[in-house]
This record gives sequence, C-alpha cells and structure tokens, in this order.
Amino acid sequence: MSGAEDVTAYDYPLPEASIAQEPLKRRDAARMLVLHRATGQIEHRHVRDLPMYFTAGDLLVSNDTRVRPARLVGRRKETGGRWEGLVLAADRTAWKLLAKTRGRVQPGERIVLVDREGRDAEELVMCERAEGGSWVAMLDPVASRTKQADDGDPADADHVLGRVGRVPLPGYIRGGVEQAGDLERYQTVFAAASGSAAAPTAGLHFTPELLAAWEAGGMQQARVTLHVGLDTFRPISTEAIAEHPMHTEWCTCPTETVAAVDAAHAAGRRVLAVGTTTVRTLESAARSGRVEPFAGPTDLYIRPGFSFHAVDCLLTNFHMPRTTLLVLVSCFAGRERVLRAYAEAIEQGYRLLSYGDAMLIV
Repeated sequence: MSGAEDVTAYDYPLPEASIAQEPLKRRDAARMLVLHRATGQIEHRHVRDLPMYFTAGDLLVSNDTRVRPARLVGRRKETGGRWEGLVLAADRTAWKLLAKTRGRVQPGERIVLVDREGRDAEELVMCERAEGGSWVAMLDPVASRTKQADDGDPADADHVLGRVGRVPLPGYIRGGVEQAGDLERYQTVFAAASGSAAAPTAGLHFTPELLAAWEAGGMQQARVTLHVGLDTFRPISTEAIAEHPMHTEWCTCPTETVAAVDAAHAAGRRVLAVGTTTVRTLESAARSGRVEPFAGPTDLYIRPGFSFHAVDCLLTNFHMPRTTLLVLVSCFAGRERVLRAYAEAIEQGYRLLSYGDAMLIV
C-alpha cells in the first residue's frame, strides 16, 4: 500500500485550542490561507480579498442547500429517560434519524419531543432500525394535529422541525450545544433548498457585500445543491482509504449551471468551487468526462488517482484529520502541500473546522 493510500497519511496534530468555538461577527473577515498548486507558495489573506485572485469571466459555484434545525431533544414516554436525536432525512411519511439515550429503544416506543421553550410539542413513534445504526420513525398524526399551530401543514417535516428542532452543530463546537444566534449564523447566504444535516461550511464566509464585489469584477455565479449528511464528517474507519465505505448524498447540478461551467471553460476561464460539497456535486455531474445535468444520489469518493473535469480552484475550510474531506482536498492540491499548509495555519493561529477560517487553492 502506497503512503497516499494509508489513512495515517491524512493525519495531523490538531490542538483543541485551534478549533473555532464561535463564528466571527463579520463573515468575510475570516483569514484565508492561499495555496498555489503550481508552486506550493502560501499567502495569508482574508476572505474579503477573494476577488483579487480572479478575473472577469471566472465562475463561482456554490451549494445552495439549507440546514434543517435537525437536532431533537425529548424523553421516552414510558420511562421519562432523556432522549436525543438527529434527523438525517425526512418527508411526510417517515423520518430517518440517529438516536441516543440510556438503555435500548424498542420498535413501537414513543418519544415526546420538547420545543425550544421546554414544552411538550410532538410525539415520534420509533418504527424500525435502519442501516448504519439509524432509525426510521414517524410523527404521531393525532398528537401532531392537536399540538400543531394553525399556520402550516402538520405533516410537513420542515414545519415541525422549525418548532422543535435545534441547530445541528458538530460536537466539537461547544459539545453541540446551541446558543443564541446559531440558528442564523450556521446558514450560508446561498441557502435555499432545505435538507442538510450540516452546513456546507465554506459558504459560511460569504456576505452580500463580498458577492457584490465578485460581480463588480465581471465574475459569474452559479448554484448546485448537495444535502450534507453526517457521514461527510466521519473519520475514515479503515487502514486503507480505498476500503472506507463511502456515504451517499443527494445532489443536483442543473442545466443552467452546466451551461455556465461550459461557457467559462470555453473562454479559458476558471471554475471556483465553494466547498468540498460543491466539488463533489460538479465532479459527480462530470463522471463522463464533461459536465452534464445531474440529479440524484452520489457515492463519488475523490481519492488519489481521481481526475478532475469540472473544478479549477477551491475555497474550503480546514478539515478534521483522517476524513474523506481531507483526502479530497489533498487529491486536488497534493497531500504534502496541503499538510504543510495545515501546519503553517496552526502555527499562525488560524481558527479551524466549521466556524473557522478558510483556505483558497488556486
């Protein structure tokens, strides 16, 4: 097994003090380490400086997924024991979720969900176990109708989560505990299509002012959608990275985005992907060698040997060790250069992970 195929090749020392616990008040004031792929040169800038690295005709592609308030708090109806859940997917008929409680939950057991004010709000029926240790659950229709406000569909998942859900912060941020302002701050300026269990964090750095400066330079914009699942952030569980079971996420690359990418490349301009989720979507749409309209689940695993067909530049946050995200970034820019950039970022006091600073790879 070559060094790049071993999970230990994607490890690095991550000091706890380097993990950002709070977002900056001004999103585009985050620091931005600039890594030049051709030379390995590193510069230190701020996200607000992003437009200076691009020229008219270059294309910015972002992920417009919207984070659901997917973290649930409740109690087991029969025992009164505390229960916590995280919704991975939901529709009118069933919710797929992860659950944590003392003891063993049984199929058919009821969970009383508590709203943000601590009041009993809804009841979930735990139906059956699903793959990966998750559960399939259903809202009790009678309980939902009797406790639902009159301003929405009682079966609509987003309506219910808007009442009872909390921000699904990763555990390395305050132990996952929501604070005032997180509901707004853990959402990108691009957010439109509801469905994510986590934020596409590179997009958290953008402001309307930064986007106005981007367009003032004659650069273009386009959107894709990828609904982020928890497996995105999970460490690689195997010694050989190729043996890691890659998760599936739903994404779409619409016709207008395909046209924008084609136009940029035809004019000799560059495509900047905002975040690894955008990379995964664009490259899923380009599996044939050219970008084509795409909508559906993707299991694309970008690792050593992968050929990029859609993306020329990448804006991304700093990622956890031993994750598929770090493998993707290393595949794009070179593992040794990326790890050297991470070491310099930590030495220079950069703030890492979801609420942290950014890295631009050009």
